[in-house]
Amino acid sequence: MTKAGMVEQIKRKAGLSTKVAAEKVYDAVLESVREALIGGDSAIFTGLGSFKVVTRAERAGRNPGTGEIIRIPSCNVVRFTPGKKIRAILN
Repeated sequence: MTKAGMVEQIKRKAGLSTKVAAEKVYDAVLESVREALIGGDSAIFTGLGSFKVVTRAERAGRNPGTGEIIRIPSCNVVRFTPGKKIRAILN
């Protein structure tokens, strides 16, 4: 689903009168999630799942062009864990 599709769904399901209002809701939710993740918190959506920041360990990789083994440094990544209901529906 694209942003435009999500905005249309928010407009329809929340009973908002304009797409501009729905887009403000969409932007506010995303900004809140971004701020939580940047602050080191997790963002939990009951019934959907949670987003949290985890540190990926340093590891060895391979340059596909030369075959040379390279070091990939550790970094922070966002990980999504689906909730119980979503896992049950998908499986």
